[in-house]
Amino acid sequence: MPLPRNAKMVTTKQPRAGKMGPAAENANPEKEESCQAKRSPSSPQGAPKKRSAFGDITNAHKNQVVAGKKEAVKVAPNKAQRAHAALGVAKNNEINLKKSMKKTPPIETPAQPKEDPVPEEPVPAQVPAVEDIDKEQLGDPYANAEYAKDIFEYMQGREEKFILPDYMEKQPDISGDMRAILVDWMVEVQENFELNHETLYLAVKLVDHYLVEVVSMRDKLQLIGSTAILIASKFEERCPPCVDDFLYICDDAYKREELIAMEMSILSTLKFDINIPIPYRFLRRFAKCARATMETLTLARFLCEMTLQEYDYARESPSKLAASCLLLALTMKNLGGWTPTLEYYSGYRSQDLHPLVKRLNFLLTYQPRDKLKAVRTKYSHRVFFEVAKVTPMDMLKLEEILKSC
Repeated sequence: MPLPRNAKMVTTKQPRAGKMGPAAENANPEKEESCQAKRSPSSPQGAPKKRSAFGDITNAHKNQVVAGKKEAVKVAPNKAQRAHAALGVAKNNEINLKKSMKKTPPIETPAQPKEDPVPEEPVPAQVPAVEDIDKEQLGDPYANAEYAKDIFEYMQGREEKFILPDYMEKQPDISGDMRAILVDWMVEVQENFELNHETLYLAVKLVDHYLVEVVSMRDKLQLIGSTAILIASKFEERCPPCVDDFLYICDDAYKREELIAMEMSILSTLKFDINIPIPYRFLRRFAKCARATMETLTLARFLCEMTLQEYDYARESPSKLAASCLLLALTMKNLGGWTPTLEYYSGYRSQDLHPLVKRLNFLLTYQPRDKLKAVRTKYSHRVFFEVAKVTPMDMLKLEEILKSC
């Protein structure tokens, strides 16, 4: 039990040191404990070990001082003995000093090169450079954060299976311009039905891969496009539009049986493997790696959606196209270049993307299809931050910035 306040007052009222002899002061360690307990009132109650240990240190220090005084009293009467003792102490100090110097060098000298390893300094600086972008969503069961990296690596591996050849050579009645008109119309359908962007990108991919295998006439091109949107809606949307809705947007140019027959033809031709990698999914993933704002992501989406109409970009790798669109958007916003985190999760270095970034800026600058304005009109709205009105970068300035990255 802790001592009551009255007991502490009684213990401190001991005879003063000046009125007692040195032997009595040295033989009374309880007085030192009581003084120490009085100096540290913040000590926790019921912890005598801490106070006693601290008191022993204090007593030992004072005992040395008192003992020195007692020896001085004994030696003082004899000067010869004092000189002899001083000489002996000096010799002992020299001997102890030499011993300590012999012992310390082998301990201190080899420790210096081991404590300063030069090659290990950059290692801790590189490790935190790559950020774990999925750890914040590990507690969200709908995010699948534990499997996100594996899923995108799997989709990136599937890109080789869906590389598009130059199929326009074997299409006698269809051209790249007709394909661009069809995609422009499909963008309007996506807006009118308020479909996801993934639905639009997948529908365009379905059209391209179907035309690789089947020779089609131009009067069936819109039927292929509308049916592709129907299939993509069933794959991506929670509540896809019905068949009658697609017949309506085609202005009843096709019958219900024709649309259903085309759906069966597309699915059987593609062997029902319609989980095709699209650039929009990679773009959202890479924007998360860059901690990009919604405005920067929307600008990259605008650049990526403009490439849907261009046949030359249909054969690009979806992940590489998405990475290039994001790099151009970051450069236009002056938000820095390709970070180690982006390089790790995308698999692309900044130098790998420079040619495609220049092509995208050229596409944005010269606008080869002025008559097809569905994408530009869509991204000129305030909902999309009016990113279509952003001034393109100067080609020479862009090249200088990319060289410095």
